[in-house]
Amino acid sequence: MVIKMKISWLKYDKDDKSFKVPERLGFDVFKLEDPEITDTKIQELINKNYNTIILTNELAGFSEDIIRKYSKDRDISIIIARDKE
Repeated sequence: MVIKMKISWLKYDKDDKSFKVPERLGFDVFKLEDPEITDTKIQELINKNYNTIILTNELAGFSEDIIRKYSKDRDISIIIARDKE
């Protein structure tokens, strides 16, 4: 059985510092104009078979419910990136 890892990165649209390298390499970096839709976007990505979702600490503050929901799920990894400052 082959497990395919599908990774995405989530950041606030006005954040010009986070995830520059993955973005430049052409990876799936999604920019949210409204942080309030963080949970909706995470659920959308899970529905599209993304099994690793990395989001900025800033957006994680808007996503308490969905992160808690998937915290014990072995098939979905939601990772909160630390600020570089």
